[in-house]
Amino acid sequence: MDQDIVQRVKNDPNYQKLVKTRSRYGWMLTWAVMVVYYGFTLLNAFDKEFMGSRIGAGVMSWGVPLGLFVILFTVVVTGIYVRRANKEFDALTDAIQRNAAAGQPAQTNQPNKVRAA
Repeated sequence: MDQDIVQRVKNDPNYQKLVKTRSRYGWMLTWAVMVVYYGFTLLNAFDKEFMGSRIGAGVMSWGVPLGLFVILFTVVVTGIYVRRANKEFDALTDAIQRNAAAGQPAQTNQPNKVRAA
């Protein structure tokens, strides 16, 4: 990769915003998932009575819906990240690519290679 392009990308304010925002957002969601996951694990390890206690008069214990919540929470957090990535992060990436391409020297006129069918 051309070092000039690398420097243009690194100096682009959109790139700096993308790195800062995506990193902060990623760590925030990571910590949220870790709190839920390790909270569930710690409940299993240290409060077995609660996790094994029945819900109402049925046979289901608290561990089942809480375990399902951990799984669903992970799916929802992934969806939240993907939604923001598709809207905000992809737009910033496109702007970075356009800015980097705008500063490139003109391409030489070489014929396009067309593959015969």
